Amino acid sequence: MSDLKEKLKLLPDSPGVYIMLDKEGTVIYVGKARVLKNRVRQYFHTSEKPVKVRSMVENIADFSYIVAPSEVDALALENTLIKKHKPKYNILLKDDKTYPYIKVHTREEFPHISVTRRIKKDGRYFGPFMGGISCKDIVDIAAKAYNIRTCVTPIGKQKKPCLNYHLKRCLAPCAGYVTKEEYAERVEKTLSFLSGNYEDAERLLKEKMKQFADEEQFELALAARDKIAMLKRLGGRRITSMPRDVDADIWAISSNGLYAAVSLLVTRKGVMQGARTFSLEEGAGEGSETFTSVLTQYYSSHEVPHELILSAEADDDLLTSFLREKREGNLTITRPKLGVKKELLDMAEKNAKEYLDKSVSQIRHKNDMTKNACERLQTLLGLKRYPKRIECYDISNISGVDKVGSMVVFTDGEADKYEYRRFRIKTVEGADDFASLREVLERRLKKLGTEEEERFAKPQLIVIDGGKGQLSAVREIFDRLGVGDIDLVALAKQEEEIFTLSSSESVRLKKSDYALRTLQRIRDEAHRFAITYFRNLHSKRNLSSVLDEIEGVGKQKRIALLEKFKSIDKIMQASEEELCSCEGIGRELALRIREYFQKL
Repeated sequence: MSDLKEKLKLLPDSPGVYIMLDKEGTVIYVGKARVLKNRVRQYFHTSEKPVKVRSMVENIADFSYIVAPSEVDALALENTLIKKHKPKYNILLKDDKTYPYIKVHTREEFPHISVTRRIKKDGRYFGPFMGGISCKDIVDIAAKAYNIRTCVTPIGKQKKPCLNYHLKRCLAPCAGYVTKEEYAERVEKTLSFLSGNYEDAERLLKEKMKQFADEEQFELALAARDKIAMLKRLGGRRITSMPRDVDADIWAISSNGLYAAVSLLVTRKGVMQGARTFSLEEGAGEGSETFTSVLTQYYSSHEVPHELILSAEADDDLLTSFLREKREGNLTITRPKLGVKKELLDMAEKNAKEYLDKSVSQIRHKNDMTKNACERLQTLLGLKRYPKRIECYDISNISGVDKVGSMVVFTDGEADKYEYRRFRIKTVEGADDFASLREVLERRLKKLGTEEEERFAKPQLIVIDGGKGQLSAVREIFDRLGVGDIDLVALAKQEEEIFTLSSSESVRLKKSDYALRTLQRIRDEAHRFAITYFRNLHSKRNLSSVLDEIEGVGKQKRIALLEKFKSIDKIMQASEEELCSCEGIGRELALRIREYFQKL
């Protein structure tokens, strides 16, 4: 503690980010400060603190800091570091879902319209669409009403018009059938339609429906009728008292002191686009810090609207400065007391409270299966450190063919799919799973201590599928590469025994123990990921050569199997009864085929 007191004296009067570390050097909290000296010192004062803050302070063994040019820069850096380290005491908004937007490619000479999930500053975007509304259907309405193109055919060389032109869905600018000026008028009307002005589109579709019916093009008339019905449903989502020029996100938070829920309503051009609700643990932040952190994390990967309507306090000035860099135009933060916006805010608050009430038990169960399970594994297995990052490896092949390895990563007990990696075995001949596992681990562990460790963080625990044999095979790699500070365990599937390097005896846990169930989830996920990769590779090989490897499957039976099931994937997934239904395949051979593919 004396070392910390000396470091506290050296803190600067500058804005920046501070990083709290535990005794293992693991990042447990990241925060930003207007004045680093004042903010960091507060944690070590004897004043009364919330439970979460006290728990964090008790685990601080060291801290570091990064000076930033401004508090806005500190907020951006804080958000980046939270996503990178996923600290135990920070609020983590686990929202990896992206929503579709409709994009009009206005920089093109003849703009086309498309659906996308990535936002760049290269066109006009409309959305997000969060459920109940199909972006493709709205694009289809725009094509039918205004004949704006939906293809990416280059404009320039004279071409014959495509099917869309003949279906009255495009004016065929690629064939030179429309002038730039006439097409630009259609684009303007499309932009107006996407902004919520549906009346003109409905009028045009009714005219076209009548025209198609008169010409006895009944399929086109029915399609136009369906789009008119969809426009009416869209109109039904309009909030009558909401100005049509308002794009607003409505946020509410509800907390019981330990857990919290956040509700989001999205409105665009006076139309309700959808809603989301998030559950989260309260981090070590207090009051407005919590809401500010949630909003910063969310808008780092989502569109920022014109207005944020909030139910609780946040650092408005800081948020406004941070978010204005991510959008064009002004940003307003409000907390309405009356009117339609207050009614929407009340709706969001009700959603958040109801979600929290229903979710507390689910959140507790989730914690038991994630962070609490990791803490329990550390205790039960005598691990050197809390296993924040767990990596698990598996090998998959058939008779030594198309050998592959998988690496899955769980952070704080939750799958971190962006960190998954796949390996093709390069140096091993035949079906030698031990050698294949050694190759994969060696290739992975050699990245430690290099520049690539920035991309492939060092794990605290590595799990392999198997028993003492697999553990011994991998231990040799650990000893040779000098990575003894990483814990290594093996999980044997038959009895679900856990083998460690510290004892010759296995550890057996009850089947209901959430620590064991977490290890099983990790092991099974590694197996699934390896099999998926193997099947993708294996199915690309000549199908007949795969079936030739099965004793008793000759030319005629191979042809019969392929004619019935069409693909190797479907043969691999077929049951014994389904295989027996194929001409020439008896019960014994069906069983042999099943056993062949189950060797994965």
